[in-house]
Amino acid sequence: MYQQMIFVNLATNDVDASKKFFTELGYSINPQFSTDDCACVVISDTIITMLLSKQRYADFTKKEIADSTKTSEVLLCLSAESREKVDELVNKAVSAGGTANSDVQDHGYMYGRSFDDLDGHSWEVVWMDPAAVQG
Repeated sequence: MYQQMIFVNLATNDVDASKKFFTELGYSINPQFSTDDCACVVISDTIITMLLSKQRYADFTKKEIADSTKTSEVLLCLSAESREKVDELVNKAVSAGGTANSDVQDHGYMYGRSFDDLDGHSWEVVWMDPAAVQG
């Protein structure tokens, strides 16, 4: 069965700093698809983030590139396998220079936190109780 992938393309002010940030979160960089102006971050087998210099990003759009430190252009949400893994990833992001950007959301069956990366892109990390999802 075909497994669809997602490639999230984000503009960055500093490709090298962004590569360092995401590797500190535990993700790898695929050198085959990375250059001086682009980093291919492997989040999972089906989720890839392409971190593009603003000059390279502009090659793909005629629109103005959002200043993600001032406007919200996208909310990215990643699942986590436990509450502890939610905290672990957000704490790593903050330690690597990101910013925690909201209060903990704890609804019992769902737990989440979020952070902004070095360029202000918002990332949510959420755990959901599998029993609640099934039923």
